[in-house]
Amino acid sequence: MTTSLTTPSPLLRRHGAVEEEGPDAGVAAHYGDPMREQRLLAEGLAVVDLSHRGVVTVSGPDRLSWLHSMTTQDLTGLRPRQSVETLVLTPKGHVEHAVHLVDDGEVAWLTTEPGGAPALAAWLDSMRFMLRVEVADVTDGWAVLGEPLGGESADGEPLAWVDPWPGPVGDTAVYGPLEGHPAAGRAWRELIVPRGDLESAVGDRPVAGSWAAEALRVLAWRPRLGLETDHRTIPHEVDWLRSAVHLHKGCYRGQETVARVHNLGRPPRRIVFLHLDGSGHVLPDAGAPVLAGEREVGRLTSVARHFEDGPVALAVVKRNVPTDADLLVGGVAAAQTVVVEG
Repeated sequence: MTTSLTTPSPLLRRHGAVEEEGPDAGVAAHYGDPMREQRLLAEGLAVVDLSHRGVVTVSGPDRLSWLHSMTTQDLTGLRPRQSVETLVLTPKGHVEHAVHLVDDGEVAWLTTEPGGAPALAAWLDSMRFMLRVEVADVTDGWAVLGEPLGGESADGEPLAWVDPWPGPVGDTAVYGPLEGHPAAGRAWRELIVPRGDLESAVGDRPVAGSWAAEALRVLAWRPRLGLETDHRTIPHEVDWLRSAVHLHKGCYRGQETVARVHNLGRPPRRIVFLHLDGSGHVLPDAGAPVLAGEREVGRLTSVARHFEDGPVALAVVKRNVPTDADLLVGGVAAAQTVVVEG
């Protein structure tokens, strides 16, 4: 297995590109006009460089039944070019990997959060035993490009993973709204292209930076591994069952926790959407504590400036925080909208 990508994207050479920091380092935060880029992306006209995502392939005749047995989603009967989201959980049911998976009929293509491919590929490789599967981290040779389209790619086009959020997908449950979800009708897919063809895959379309994509993700209440999650996160807390977990499939690692919390209890924390007071010039950083009065009740997980809604954020708070509680984040007032019921 190869190692994950360490070189910046060639799209950073474009005029006005400002490289992102933190988990999205290696691609552009923006290209000089983040609000315009966000509008173009929302209108379906721009694309987003996601070439820092990891790419893992699983080949061999047993690949789908094998992956089905170890992850949260039902992968049986998956047809070529059909997309799913699935999770790898720890034995105690905590989210370890969030996988975007699409199969081309011969190979299953899995993309991960930046830097996640080596660990995912190593774990999968350790679980092969005598099955007819081969695992490879191919991040150095393949790249991901995000675009606001909802359809599967046609034959002859690059393979595309189509985001199922907000679902619900299959035999599952929702912990947030079923009707009136802000992401209803959302169109998003991720093309998997040879890394050397990244610029030609963009073509003459405008390119938006990660700030634009993140603002639209936050507005869609869409959880992201490593931001809305920590080492204790179970899928229920961030409403991930709705797109990535099948409740009545065969046994997989962490299933006991998923079933127990769903059948017998409630998750200890919940995700909320926040409108932040934008009267100041500075917004709190992700990771800032969320206060109800003087009591710390959670943490800010993602923050963005939306071109219409202004400063918005996601946070994970304790389940017992009242839905009408006045919250304060880094000295900034925050009005909450319930995403996951307490």
